[in-house]
Formats: sequence, C-alpha cells, structure tokens
Amino acid sequence: MNPFENIKVSQPPRARLLLWSDLKHSDMEEIEKTSSIPEIERILCHALLVSDVPQPKQRVLLELYTNLVLFCREKNFNREQTSVLISIIKNVHQFNTETPLNNTDHCLTYCSELLLCHSVRRPPFSIDLFSSEQVTQILYYFINTYMRHYFLYKYIFTPEVQLDIYLSYIGMPEEDTDIEETAQSDSATDGERETEKETEIDGEVQLSAALPEIKTTETDSPNQGSSSKSELRSIVQKEVRDEVMRLTAQLQQRLQDSADQLNDNISKLEAKIQVKK
Repeated sequence: MNPFENIKVSQPPRARLLLWSDLKHSDMEEIEKTSSIPEIERILCHALLVSDVPQPKQRVLLELYTNLVLFCREKNFNREQTSVLISIIKNVHQFNTETPLNNTDHCLTYCSELLLCHSVRRPPFSIDLFSSEQVTQILYYFINTYMRHYFLYKYIFTPEVQLDIYLSYIGMPEEDTDIEETAQSDSATDGERETEKETEIDGEVQLSAALPEIKTTETDSPNQGSSSKSELRSIVQKEVRDEVMRLTAQLQQRLQDSADQLNDNISKLEAKIQVKK
C-alpha cells in the first residue's frame, strides 16, 4: 500500500475581485511619488507584511513585491492594475505555501482564474482591468519569476515535515514495575529472615544456603527478560529503519518527478505564449 495515496492537495479557492484589497489608493500614490527602492520597500512592508514575519522571509517577500512594482512601471500599468497584480501574486503565494506538497498545477490554475476575473467585463463577478496582451505579459512574467523558483518559495515558507515514531511493546512488563516488585520481594525476604533468626537459630545455616539459590533464580529471570526485550527492540528498529529508507526513496522520486513535470509545464506554457505573440 502506498502511504502517500491518501494525501491530497487542497483545491484553490474561488477567484474574487482584489481591487484595493491590499494596497490602498493612498499607498499607490506614495509608491508613484518615489523612485527609491528602500522607500518602496518601506511602503510595501507597511501595507502587506505583518510584524511577526521572520526577517529572512520578510526580505524574500519584499523582493518579490518590489520586483512586481518595477515590472508594472516597465509595462506602464496604472494604480489599479499594479494594486491588483500584487494582490494576485500575494494570494497565489499564500495558497502555494499552505501545504508542503506539490501544487504547481493548482497555483497556475488559480493565477489564471484571478487574471480572468480581472480581464473580462462581467459585473459584479469580474471587471475588464487587464487587456489580453497585458494578461499574456503577466503570465510570462509569473512563469519566469515565481514558478521558476517555485521549490525555493516552497522550501522557505512551508514547515518541514518530520516523521515521529513512538513504539510501545504490548505484553511486556514495564521496567519500573519489575524494580518495585523486586524491591518488595527483597524486603519481604529480609523480614522473614529476621523473624526466622529470632525464633530458630539453627535454621540460619539452611537459610544462608538457600538464599543464593533464590537470588540466582531472581537475577536470571530479569536477564532473560532484558535479553528478549533487547532482541525484540533490535528487530523492530531494523524494520523501522528499512521502512523509513523506503519511504525516503519514494519521496525523493516523487520530488524528482514533480520537478520534471514543472519544467515540462513551463516549457509548454512558454511555447504557447510565443505562439500567441
């Protein structure tokens, strides 16, 4: 049975209008007035990023959004188009980093649906903010920037998945219980020994001769139990180690297949965009 067959990637949310959802009109006015990259980063950080984002991740997001602003300036996008495009990439990035699993197809679909929602006049469901030529330019930029570094964003912003295995041995006594029972039996033996010493002095020799046999019997049993327990533990550890190695090999193969599929999809999309041009 494949352990990954029941793991499914979540579907992208429904596309919705994103006009002024993240960058407000006042934010876009400030961005248009400045040409300084640090000032643009300050405005974007204040408008888009939360305070609890770690510094390295914050720098990656700032670079992503700043490059989007520069791209919009290069293509002469207006304030509404710039604000919507940044919100689209932000929503796609949030959907991408919700899971450590591969969801490249869903990310591309979600981005296309959001662009379609802002390029067709069909109120109140969609508006004609981008032309078909601008949509082609945006898709080409998105594929060659964000999707080219898809696994890098996935690695930075998704939590690391670790397999934690806890083993419990059924039908075997706990070590603490064995120690308590041994201590109780020793104390009972000592009490009986003292009583017999007081009442029967002649029985000391017999008791001293019998005690080594009792101790030997008591010490042999824990040794046998510990040896069987260690043998069982070694068998279980070997099986678990082999299973983990097999799962690791399967995961590496799936990652390689995902990377090949992503490169193939990007090549096909680039070919389609070139044909449209």
